[in-house]
Amino acid sequence: MATYSHQSTIKLATNSLSRFKIWVQAARPKTLAAAFTPVLVGGAIAYHDAVLNLSATLVALWCAFLIQIGTNFANDYFDFIKGADTDERIGFERATAAGLIAPKTMLWATILTMAIAFISGLYLVWVGGWIVLVIGILSLIFGVLYTGGPFPLGYNGLGDVFVFLFFGIVAVMTTYYVNALEWSEATFWASLAVGALCTNILVINNLRDVEQDSTVGKRTLGVLFGDTALKWEYTLMLILAFSIPPHFHVQLGYDLWIYLPFVSLPLALRQGRKVWTETHKPNLNKVLEQTAQLMAIYGILFSMGVILS
Repeated sequence: MATYSHQSTIKLATNSLSRFKIWVQAARPKTLAAAFTPVLVGGAIAYHDAVLNLSATLVALWCAFLIQIGTNFANDYFDFIKGADTDERIGFERATAAGLIAPKTMLWATILTMAIAFISGLYLVWVGGWIVLVIGILSLIFGVLYTGGPFPLGYNGLGDVFVFLFFGIVAVMTTYYVNALEWSEATFWASLAVGALCTNILVINNLRDVEQDSTVGKRTLGVLFGDTALKWEYTLMLILAFSIPPHFHVQLGYDLWIYLPFVSLPLALRQGRKVWTETHKPNLNKVLEQTAQLMAIYGILFSMGVILS
C-alpha cells in the first residue's frame, strides 16, 4: 500500500512537472529578450541621468515580461484558430496546435496574463499618470491584435511596424518616463537600436515561414515582397542598431564607453551572413535564437556603456 502511494506521488509530481514544462515552452522564454532589453536600456539611461526609480523600473520589467508572454499565448491561440499552424510548420512547436494545451485553456491563459499585467501596471499609472495608462492599454490591445481580431497586424504586413514601435520606441521611452516623469531625446535614439534588433527576431521568423504563411493566407512582408526583401530588412536593421552608439558619442556627448556594443559586432556580422547564405529553412530556428541572444547582448553592452559614461 505504501509502495503504491509512493508511486502515485511520483507519477503526480512527474505529470505536474511535464505540465509546467509545457507552459514554459508556450511562454517562449527565448523571446523574452524582447521584453528585458528595452527596460534595461531605458533604466540605464535613467541611471545615467540620476533619475532612476528602481521600484518603477522593476515593475515596468515585470509588466514587459507579462505582456510578452501574453502576446505569445495569444499568438499560439489565434494562429491555431486561424489554421496558420499546420503539420508543415518548421518553426518551434506550438502548444495548442500540438494538442498539448486546449484552445480554451490557452485563451484563458492569455486573458489572465494580460489582466495581471494591467493590474501590475496600475502602479506605473500612479507614478506616471494618465499617459502611462493609455500606453499600457494600447500595448495590451495591440499584443492581442497582432494575431487576433478582424485585422490581425501579423497577417497584414504590419507586424514589423508593431514590433519596432512597441518593443522599441514605446518600451524604452516609457521606461525612462516612469523614472524621470519626462521624455528624453537620448531614449528615443536608443529605442531605434532596440526596436531594430527586436524587429530582426520577427524578420527571421517570417523568412523561415514564407512558404507556409503564403499557403495559409498570412501576408507578412516576406509573402508580399519575397525572401530578398527580408534579408535586406535584416541587414538594414543591423546597420541602424550599430549606428546609434556613434550618434550618442558625437551628438549627445557620451564618452568612448558607449561603443561597448561593438563587442557584439562579430556576432551580428555572422548572423547577417547566415541570413543571406542559409538555404535550408529549418536551420533558421537556430538563427532566430541567436538573433534574440544578439539583442540581449547588445542591450547589456549598450546599458553598460551608458552607465560607465
